[in-house]
Amino acid sequence: MYEYMCGIVTCEESNYIVLENNKVGYVIYTANPYSFNLNEEYKVYLYQYVREDEISLYGFKTKEEKDLFLKLIDVKGLGCKMALPMFATGSTAGIVDAIERENILYLKKFPKIGDKVARQIILDLKGKLVSSSNNSPDKNDELVEALTALGYKMPDIKRVLPSIDKTQKIENQIKEALKLLLR
Repeated sequence: MYEYMCGIVTCEESNYIVLENNKVGYVIYTANPYSFNLNEEYKVYLYQYVREDEISLYGFKTKEEKDLFLKLIDVKGLGCKMALPMFATGSTAGIVDAIERENILYLKKFPKIGDKVARQIILDLKGKLVSSSNNSPDKNDELVEALTALGYKMPDIKRVLPSIDKTQKIENQIKEALKLLLR
């Protein structure tokens, strides 16, 4: 599994770029290949899709985009090729906002996403997405991500957040939150 790759964009096509790294060109499917400039170096966050008859790389400019993509492809009926065009605008905040506000019309504007899939996205992801306005999450976001990864629900997490001392290291905050959640 790849986390990211640094390299020079040597080719742009309608749905992918070729990123050259150590004299090897990798085909990476992206939502908007033309947002990359030819012959410039980029750090591209990757998701490797492996099936019996296919191995593909999907690329994103930010880790936030990749993380949201991974959550979207877990939704029943929504695969990589349907989820990728959702990122063409470059705004993950719009997608998260549409899910949180149950804005089915916004989600249906994306190619191949109909009423049924839009409702499934909202059902599966509403309340589970943590958006941050910048790329470096603050301690509160890290704490929420850690607790959701441990299986706790957002309402329970929100209940204990005000009681956590934010000046402590993240490890101590998690321990404190777990104590409160187990009460």
